[in-house]
Amino acid sequence: MANTIELAKKYIPILDEVYKNASLTAKLDGDSNLVQQGANANELIIPMLDMQGLGDYDRNSGYVSGDVTMTNETVKCNFDRGRMFTVDTMDNEETAGLAFGRLASEFIRTKVVPELDAFRFASYCGKSGITKKEETLNDGAAVLAALRVATTAMDEAEVPMEDRHLFITPTLDGMIADLDTTKSREILARFTTKTLVPQTRFYTAIDQKDGHTGGQEAGGYTKASSGGADLNFMVIHKPALIQFEKHVAPKIVTPEQNQDADAYKYGYRNVGIADVYKNKLAGVYASHKSAG
Repeated sequence: MANTIELAKKYIPILDEVYKNASLTAKLDGDSNLVQQGANANELIIPMLDMQGLGDYDRNSGYVSGDVTMTNETVKCNFDRGRMFTVDTMDNEETAGLAFGRLASEFIRTKVVPELDAFRFASYCGKSGITKKEETLNDGAAVLAALRVATTAMDEAEVPMEDRHLFITPTLDGMIADLDTTKSREILARFTTKTLVPQTRFYTAIDQKDGHTGGQEAGGYTKASSGGADLNFMVIHKPALIQFEKHVAPKIVTPEQNQDADAYKYGYRNVGIADVYKNKLAGVYASHKSAG
């Protein structure tokens, strides 16, 4: 494969498109134009704004001076996962490229995206200072009441109504739909979007398998064995999140370079961050069942 770097790079837009179409949390991604790559590969530089509040206006001296501080804060990515795949040798570069495209697209849809969604929800739930409530919701009325508590908590904390997103399990959403009342429609209308999240991606904490230790060879993730609980729903104000991700250009090893087999090797790596701004913790609300 004469030009593996160019071949690898040309698949980045394809992988990004697959991610955007399959991910339930992609809508929460921050504006990539606002961040810079840090000095290290796993660091990002994010602008942080801080300002002082109002002071008394004096007719003689006029306005009270105030400070506005814009700083660039370096944050470390907390998601860094990857895999290397081996594909038997192909007749030519084009055939090999098509094989990688199919493999990578399916891998992102079925393995990367579910784990990335689960990781993000669990990361936000694990952030100290966000609002969490343990509760069992047995019917539609209970779900609506819980959503009302969530929206009221955000209202009281002065979280803007715009850009609040509801993530909820299909089971609980079905309970609300069965009510089919004006009240249920009014409450749901308070969210910018509603996204149904399978329970398999919706936990307060997860364990990520390393891919090589005995019993963890399959990789992926599971609900945390210690302290992990099923989530009922989450209400997230998008501006409260630090959420960025990128597909690192795939590493492609040709059969000529491969010392182990007459095959191409394709390495995929995803690096990103899922965190909450320390001054916007009120923008994340999580309702969950008891752990166990």
